[in-house]
This record gives sequence, structure tokens and C-alpha cells, in this order.
Amino acid sequence: MAYQGFAQEYLGMPAVTRAYTTACVLTTAAVQLEFITPFQLYFNPDLIFRKFQIWRLITNFLFFGPLGFSFFFNMIFLYRYCRMLEEGSFRGRTADFVFMFLFGGFLMTLFGLFASLFFLGQAFTIMLVYVWSRRNPYIRMNFFGLLNFQAPFLPWVLMGFSLLLGNSIIIDLLGIAVGHIYYFLEDVFPNQPGGKKLLLTPGFLKMVFDTPEEDPNYNPLPEDHPENQPRDQDQNQQQHPQ
Repeated sequence: MAYQGFAQEYLGMPAVTRAYTTACVLTTAAVQLEFITPFQLYFNPDLIFRKFQIWRLITNFLFFGPLGFSFFFNMIFLYRYCRMLEEGSFRGRTADFVFMFLFGGFLMTLFGLFASLFFLGQAFTIMLVYVWSRRNPYIRMNFFGLLNFQAPFLPWVLMGFSLLLGNSIIIDLLGIAVGHIYYFLEDVFPNQPGGKKLLLTPGFLKMVFDTPEEDPNYNPLPEDHPENQPRDQDQNQQQHPQ
């Protein structure tokens, strides 16, 4: 029963959230089982551009460290806010959601070229949290029963929590910065006087991820109208005359 409940919950996840969280869990499992090592995954511009280890552009977003509190903490937030975004403001706009992934990953990779950052998955999670929090500004949050605040403060609370745990806040600041850039270009600037939408999802992403809308001007042939279709009973009688 527990397995069926888990399978049902897993299959009920929206496509992008399911794909990303699954990739993160499988990557961590592969490291734990020693099929691969973190040294094969981390972001290294020299190995990417000189040794053509292109996979590092992706794998550095998939590894959140060994199994432990930090890993599960990040997975919970990744799953929760990625899913709420995909089922909320990006509902029916999978291509736009994928484009946000690509845009955020590109900016973080650019920053990674100039900083000694090895894994960017946590920054990516903070970016998702930031975008969700700015689009849901009036939701009240409770952090471990200790703090009550409104949603836009959540990324900063998470950054403070990282600081308390002794972690570097550079990753959190990067996620907040990239999330704010996306939010400003997508939600703020187009609504300003003289502003316009700068982030345009490429057509090929829409072709791949979005179901095409029905053409309102399409007029089916007379024989294709339902009322002109033979009924099942008539068909059976034609096939099996008495």
C-alpha cells in the first residue's frame, strides 16, 4: 500500500519537477553507491572547455552533497517550490518553465566562470523559491514553528539558516540575484511605462513541451461531423447482418 501511494504521488508530479528531482536523487544515489564520484560532476571551466567534459554544465546542478540533513532539506524545498511553480503560475506553460530553467542555469554558469563554485544546485533551488515567493507575496509562512513571516522573506530566512549552519551564503545570494533578475525581466519591467517583454520563450521549446492549441477557424469536412458518423450499433449490424 505504501509503495502504491508513493508511486501514485510520484506519477502525479508535473513533468519538469519529476524529471529534475529524479535526476538529483539518482545522481546522489550513484555517488553513494560509488558508481561515480563528485570529482566527475563538479563545475570546472578548464575541464569543460579544454577537455570537452560538457556534462559538467548539467551535473553540477544535480548533486547536493552526500545523504544527510542538508541533502534532504534541499530536496524538500526543491520538490515543494518547483512543483508549486509548475502547477501554479506556470500551469499550461511548460515551455516557459523550461526556459526559466535554462535562463537561470545560464546566468549561474556565467557567474561560476568567475568564482570558485563547484555545485550550483542549491543556488538553483533558492532561485525557484525566490520566484515563487515574489509571485505569492501575501502568503504567510512558518519556519520550523519559530518564525512567522510573509512569503517574500523566505529566501532571506533560508540564507540566514545557512549562515547559522556555518555554510557560505555566496550560493544563496547567487540564487536570490538570479531569481530577482528573472522576476524583474518577466514580471516587473514589461508592466513599466515603456517596458516590454524581453524574455521570449523560443518557438522550438513551445513545439516540444506545449500542446498545440486547436485552430478556432478549423472547419471539419461534412463527413467528419459526429452526427454524420455511423453509430456502433449500425456498424455492428452492417458487419453481422441477421
